[in-house]
Amino acid sequence: MTPRFLTSEAEERLSALARKILDADGSCHDWDHTLRVKRTALKLGAQENADLEVVAAAAILHDIARPQEMADQGKTDHAALGAIQASEILTREGIGDEDFRQQVAHCIRAHRFRSRTGEAPATKEAKVLYDADKLDSLGAIGLARAFHFAGKTGARVHNTPEEALSGHSYGREDSALREFLVKLRFLPQRLLTAAGRELGAERLAFMHEFFARLDRECES
Repeated sequence: MTPRFLTSEAEERLSALARKILDADGSCHDWDHTLRVKRTALKLGAQENADLEVVAAAAILHDIARPQEMADQGKTDHAALGAIQASEILTREGIGDEDFRQQVAHCIRAHRFRSRTGEAPATKEAKVLYDADKLDSLGAIGLARAFHFAGKTGARVHNTPEEALSGHSYGREDSALREFLVKLRFLPQRLLTAAGRELGAERLAFMHEFFARLDRECES
């Protein structure tokens, strides 16, 4: 099917813009993360009969405001700012009509787990992006990203649940375990598509097994 708005050339332009922003940051929300989310979102989107052009554009641009959020240690809401920036980019690049840009912006505003905008995913496309983004925080890749973030902020490799939960964001106790206890273990039940929930449950089981083994090795 011929694309309405997101031609291969337009997608390449968006990708180049997003990659330039995200590669400069070097966090676990880098360009590699965006590519994984895009691949998963397109697979889920095909199953959900979603508009894959909206899905692809939203996936490419969903984290473009992450570097700002990282720079000010969470004061910026990357979902809210990213939606504004995405709309501006699409307008500047001449991609899509106003409805297309609004759909993409909604996907980005609503994709955050701990939403500050109060905007929940209301469209198939937004639900697909939400699930794809959350699935990248689960399983083996989710563990890799959690430890990457903990190392970047100077947190401990291993701590007890009590120590982890008594800590705070960006502190020494903000370990991979803390991220798992505070956020990641709840993700599968929050997923919005059937395929996403099934995959999420499988990945969560692996994470439980991993942290149990980590405890045994550290306490032996």
